Amino acid sequence: MYYPDELIEEVRMKNDIVDVISGYVRLQKKGSNHFGLCPFHNEKSPSFSVSGVKQMYYCFGCGAGGNVITFLMEYENIGFQEAVKMLADRAGIRLPEPETSGEARRKENRRGKLLEINKEAARYFYYMLRSPKGQAGYRYLAGRGLSEETMKKFGLGFADGAGSDLTAYIRSKGYADDLIKESGLTGFDEKRGLHDKFWNRVMFPIQDGNHRVIGFGGRVMGDAKPKYLNSPETMIFDKSRNLYGLNFARTARKGNIILCEGYMDVIAMHQAGFTQAVASLGTAFTEGQAGLLRRYTEEVLLAYDSDGAGVNAALRAIGILKGAGLRGKVITMRPYKDPDEFIQNLGAEAFQERIDQAENSFFFELRILEQNYHMEDPESKTAFHREVARKLCGFEEEVERENYIEAVAEKYHIGFENLRKLVNGYAARTGLAQPVARPRATVTRRDTPEENAKRSQRLLLTWITEEPEVYQKLRPYISAEDFTEEMYRNVADRLFLDLEQGKFNPAAIISAFEEEEEQRAVAEIFNTKLAEITTPAEREKALHDILYAVKKNSFEYYSARMGTDMDALKQMIAAKKALEELGKTHISL
Repeated sequence: MYYPDELIEEVRMKNDIVDVISGYVRLQKKGSNHFGLCPFHNEKSPSFSVSGVKQMYYCFGCGAGGNVITFLMEYENIGFQEAVKMLADRAGIRLPEPETSGEARRKENRRGKLLEINKEAARYFYYMLRSPKGQAGYRYLAGRGLSEETMKKFGLGFADGAGSDLTAYIRSKGYADDLIKESGLTGFDEKRGLHDKFWNRVMFPIQDGNHRVIGFGGRVMGDAKPKYLNSPETMIFDKSRNLYGLNFARTARKGNIILCEGYMDVIAMHQAGFTQAVASLGTAFTEGQAGLLRRYTEEVLLAYDSDGAGVNAALRAIGILKGAGLRGKVITMRPYKDPDEFIQNLGAEAFQERIDQAENSFFFELRILEQNYHMEDPESKTAFHREVARKLCGFEEEVERENYIEAVAEKYHIGFENLRKLVNGYAARTGLAQPVARPRATVTRRDTPEENAKRSQRLLLTWITEEPEVYQKLRPYISAEDFTEEMYRNVADRLFLDLEQGKFNPAAIISAFEEEEEQRAVAEIFNTKLAEITTPAEREKALHDILYAVKKNSFEYYSARMGTDMDALKQMIAAKKALEELGKTHISL
């Protein structure tokens, strides 16, 4: 639902941005602001600024910026409404219930009940693992090298051998049989009625991005089949659109996400410090899961089993990742089978080395492809080169294709021009990889009059938000219409109106813009770096020069558009008059 602006503003104002962000980022006060390492990109020197006065954050490294709501949306990867709700809960503010149809309410209520049942089941399994009945499961997990802390973090549990203990437990909590059956935790037949689906298994609760239990995976004790059993798909559990461990990995901020095959791989990697690990849910990697990963990263490292099945799964995943616009790399696990086994034998440092040496996915594909050819035989070797050329045609962008041709030519000792001709010849025969017309090279200058004008406008708005009291000295010479960029003009209009009314609330201005990129741009406007100025005289001259530059640009802008536009004519005349006054006026600070 959409909350009233007044309520959103109340939520924002009752959540001090420094307090909220301090819960995620270690901040240190420097001057009037707080600084820390940016959580949105990897950096070694703090460039992430949080202003308690402005109630906004801005990273001078990557440009991320906004208010406390924006921060929560970016960090937690959630929507606006959910961020507002989280902050409201934090501040103890009761939000109105959404207005929905009767059918929608019934559906939402049923979803809520299923989540409650899964939560109760997770609690039951968790305590069962630590009871005498669960000792076999506990010994198994401990034998796999898992600490009690790790077992607790992932909520690991155990389903004992009894036929209907869980069913009886959930019934005792007041849930109807039809809901228990719909949860996927039970089976039903004429002989036994409603009975537990999971028994004699170590249990892995599957959580969504908000840490809600939506399903379970169970690993059998002994050699019974199937080895792993997962919850069926339900109203709250879609295997193709969820990933095990993503509730933790999405906030890992490691610059990548590692995709594994199994639950134990994920848990072992998290315990070793690789908290960006996730796994698909008992099915092959899907396009839906790739789309989910795209929300959190641009690079995915594949840590699949090193056997034949794992290699085939990796090859399939590479294509899906590429289709989703994600960069893929492959971590070599040999001589071990999977990440769990590798880390147990060689440790976390060795695995980090394998991450650092992860193989480009295209070269991984070529390496596997090469195994099908006899490279000592000239005919077979030529066939391999032709197949490589065919695969190179898959790069639609010419620059990328040329870079890969160069890299492949060097790696496989093929002449660059020879390989290029082979690629072009294949492309011509098949219609693939049509050459892209090369535009003439142009030099983009950052010190153009347009860029200088925009910078002056940003500097002036930043100065006013740094020292709002200076506005009263500037107001005879400046108006929102002097800001010739539409966004800057909108920001100035809101800021000046607030200041005229005795208010100062730049963070609220950010909320007025809906798009994330717009909010970033507004945060940049309010956080343009001012030059280091020491003396009062230098400060007064700098402010005068910035104000004069904004006014001069305004005069030139409206002069060029005057024609028959009476509004532009009036603005031009006003700007000219203000310019003349500024030329002979000293603004005292």
